[in-house]
Amino acid sequence: MKIFRFIVGLTLGAALLRIGYHHFTNPEIYDEIVPSYLGSPRFWTLFSGAIEMLLGLGLIVNKSRRITSRVLVFFFTIVYLANMNMWINDIPFSGTKLTSNGHIVRLLIQLILILTALNLSEIQIRYCKRK
Repeated sequence: MKIFRFIVGLTLGAALLRIGYHHFTNPEIYDEIVPSYLGSPRFWTLFSGAIEMLLGLGLIVNKSRRITSRVLVFFFTIVYLANMNMWINDIPFSGTKLTSNGHIVRLLIQLILILTALNLSEIQIRYCKRK
């Protein structure tokens, strides 16, 4: 199981580093999907990109993987607000409008990412048995 967590942490960490970096090299496409009630879309684009890069590094480093993945569960949940904003307001991402099925696929991917982060966090749920 440790090798699995290592491979998944390395893979997801590298992906987060790449996506976070992309927030800095192509911020315009992310600015468009920031919910208007947050204000300052460029700030949120760059801030979330920086957080993604830090979390990516945290997943790659074995000693910080558990705590990083716990923060990642929260992060993946919060950033879905941008995806939900795209869906509700029919906002294109990088010039492409998604169909309802496309948005459902994005939601499923987000749920898989959250479950993956939960697995990496090694949170153990204990059940109490009644006597």
